[in-house]
Amino acid sequence: MFAIIDIETCGGSFDYKRGRITEICILIHDGLQVVDQYTTLINPECNITPYFTKLTGITNEMVMDAPKFYEIAKKIVELTEGKIFVAHNVAFDYGFIKDEFASLGAKYQRETLCTVRLSRKLIPNRISYSLGHLCAALGIEIFGRHRAEGDAVATAKLFDLLLKLKADHPQYKTKGVEALMTRRVDNIKSYILKKLPEECGVYYFLDANKNIIYIGKSKNAYQRAMAHFNTDSQKNKKMLFELMDVDFVEYGSELVALLVETDEIKKLKPKYNRARKKTEFTDAIVYFEDEQGAINFELKKTDECTDETPVLLKFTSYSLAREKLEGLIDEFGLCLSYCGLTSKFTPCFHHQIKKCHGICNEAESVLNYNFRAAKILKTYLFPNPNFIILDKGRNSLEKSVIVVENNKVIGYKFMDVSDPVTQVEFIKSGLSRIDYYPDQSDMVRGWLNKNKVKVINYQI
Repeated sequence: MFAIIDIETCGGSFDYKRGRITEICILIHDGLQVVDQYTTLINPECNITPYFTKLTGITNEMVMDAPKFYEIAKKIVELTEGKIFVAHNVAFDYGFIKDEFASLGAKYQRETLCTVRLSRKLIPNRISYSLGHLCAALGIEIFGRHRAEGDAVATAKLFDLLLKLKADHPQYKTKGVEALMTRRVDNIKSYILKKLPEECGVYYFLDANKNIIYIGKSKNAYQRAMAHFNTDSQKNKKMLFELMDVDFVEYGSELVALLVETDEIKKLKPKYNRARKKTEFTDAIVYFEDEQGAINFELKKTDECTDETPVLLKFTSYSLAREKLEGLIDEFGLCLSYCGLTSKFTPCFHHQIKKCHGICNEAESVLNYNFRAAKILKTYLFPNPNFIILDKGRNSLEKSVIVVENNKVIGYKFMDVSDPVTQVEFIKSGLSRIDYYPDQSDMVRGWLNKNKVKVINYQI
């Protein structure tokens, strides 16, 4: 059974002020013919603009005494229950009705069938698949264009024709009409989602040749994969077109998954991953105390930095490093002279425009200046260069251990919840090693700021 539906609205998308349903027609089709019909105007509880009145002929006066959506919601549920929701460009009509129900705090869900997509399969190579153009080309007369009943009746006639064409089609005649609506991406979606659990880990999208084309991590791999199929970007569409399979590795710990994801992206460089692919960090912001004891910041090439150079942050380009330093200057009221961007022998330009507090002109003490500068160090440096992070494991009987040494993530491992973590050398001997890249430190800091976990400092 099918429910062939057309709606008229006073907007292009659902909105209480600008776009709601003004009319609906539901035709019940048993696969052979229309057996029942329901049509009504709806009071949208918002203004119908002249544009939509001109398009549909529906005025504010016409809907003034019409029922509101909540008054006919039960009727819509009853008429469409157990039936396939059919419409020409079904995403529009179905989306509006779902949103109307959602505004009432209710969930409306039906299987859908689009006569546009069905027409593309059974009547290929048309210039236009709009209802008006298709009906004109096929000799279907529309009585009441852009009114719900007129368009619904025309859609029903088109649907009847499509069913006849399917019955005579050598490829499709043995398939159910619903099967014709299943796209390759729908089959892949079903296959992929069946393979992914609602667990935390890293997933790998593969193409037909088993090449990894995308790597992602998520607390819930199933939900994250679902989001890929619901995203409408061109990049995502291209990726889904190539997607054939998926692999998944469970980690339990979101931080471990994040570190593994980043490590794998840098090593494998999948074609559809954009972030975190770069491995060359060419520029840095360094810090030091001058002869006055004032904290200075400076831009420096990373190949000029030694292991003893106190590095605050590293970047993949000079422009990114410069942009970050200028952002810190503005945020913390730093002096251009004490950031290596102008000479220390004269007051800096920012002092002249009152953005610098005047350490360059002896108008601010080193103590006060360092108070702000030290906040930056606290934000971007670990309190201790050597520490262990304890997080959840892949099940209730284990825990994950992430080891940071000399401010660098060196690896992770899983241990029994009862195993002690005081023997650092024992823990390090069994680590799954991760290549270090400076952006990992940023991720660890950000993750620690958002999550309360046990951190154990140690000495080397």
